[in-house]
Amino acid sequence: MGNTESVSVQKRLARFRPEERPVVEGVFDKLQGGGGPSGAPGKTPAGNTLTLEMLQSSMGSVAPESMVRRVYQCMCSIDPGLAAPPAAGRSSSSAASGVGREQLVIFLADTLRGTAEERAPLVRAMAQRGAGPVTVVPCEQVAEFLEDLISTVVQIVVHRGRLQAWKPERMGDGSLGVKLLAEHICSELKPSDQGCDDSCLEDWIFRVPQVSLYLEMLVSEGLDVSLSGRPAPTLLPPCRDTPWKDLRCLLDLPSLMFLAPQLPDSYSAPWRLVFSTQLHGESFSRMVTGLTKCGPTLLLIRDTKGHIFGGFASHAWELRPKFQGDSRCFLFTVFPRLRVYTATGYNEHFMYLNQNQQTMPNGLGMGGQHGYFGLWLDSDLAAVTAVHGPGAPPTAAPSCLEEDFSLDSVEVWAVGKPPEPQEGEEGQGKKSILDMDLEVQAMMEMTGKTLHSQGLREPEEDQEQ
Repeated sequence: MGNTESVSVQKRLARFRPEERPVVEGVFDKLQGGGGPSGAPGKTPAGNTLTLEMLQSSMGSVAPESMVRRVYQCMCSIDPGLAAPPAAGRSSSSAASGVGREQLVIFLADTLRGTAEERAPLVRAMAQRGAGPVTVVPCEQVAEFLEDLISTVVQIVVHRGRLQAWKPERMGDGSLGVKLLAEHICSELKPSDQGCDDSCLEDWIFRVPQVSLYLEMLVSEGLDVSLSGRPAPTLLPPCRDTPWKDLRCLLDLPSLMFLAPQLPDSYSAPWRLVFSTQLHGESFSRMVTGLTKCGPTLLLIRDTKGHIFGGFASHAWELRPKFQGDSRCFLFTVFPRLRVYTATGYNEHFMYLNQNQQTMPNGLGMGGQHGYFGLWLDSDLAAVTAVHGPGAPPTAAPSCLEEDFSLDSVEVWAVGKPPEPQEGEEGQGKKSILDMDLEVQAMMEMTGKTLHSQGLREPEEDQEQ
């Protein structure tokens, strides 16, 4: 490398640890070693450039051909003197001449260690259709690029064996999930009337961390750049003891990649299926048994029109005619679009679960208030309602749908650690008649009556021994 042409390259190499720099500089030779279809690096002019075939040889197992072409087009557009793909009016090297060593190093440094400002021109170059520098790309082209990028990430997760015991063949349509996740991420764009320029893309990359995460996975996994300082990210939560033989999960891999990061950081326990109408039948009582005493849960509902939505419960459910939970609860949709609706703070009506009472609502509710829940599942599992209500998050079903739905299937996944038994809970005293009638107990509490029998229970026989 000439000293005058390598200033930008040396600055970028300085971002890596000393032990990582030989790895980055060695990628060029490693890709050339893969050669073209015949594996012969002599196909290139004096071995000074990389061809599309060489890149395909390295990335083909984890990336669709369209994504490989995007990466190659981006690399070729980099001007080492400018250290970025040039905008309109400035020339760049032709794709026919191949990718030079300096272009590759700049691409690796900016995708793996770059800022949002440095990554924005790369995204623009990969998103645009055809060769030639441009300053603005339409949002549709960014969405197409993002679909290719997400497809690549999903292939990497599958190809590298990072499924965490999930079974894509027993889950939803992954290709549809790719489109939905791309649409959701693109909804964060703030384009001008002309489209997405570098400043728009920079702002987007800065605000939406998945873009940088997926770019890093594309480059590090596709080009086999193993850096000690960056362990492979875990995109899927672990899954345990799932009867996949009899289950067709309502989620697909991209929607799972969307939902898992929405959970609070402390919820890292393996996901466990505790109820499914496919396995346990349409029984509200059986669902209540699965919901209670298993910690935080994720409720998934599909209606007869194929719409999928649900809610996250931050606490273990308790069967009682009172609201419970906290502001970490949220509602969400999966199809026809991926969205999350967090609590408004208007009230503390986050979770409600009740059964077999005459004067209080019987069913499962989240958000809103009695008779006007953000999401309501009737105790006979015959009706689902999603509405806008005072204090409720926006409807859990898209606004283009009716408020009342016919239920098709329900899944409940435990997503956190089960609650620890309360002190003295194991081996509690014999129950009072009020314990058996939660409705009467709730009415007494609401009228300010004191439950004098609390704390005056006889011990269990096994406690006496």
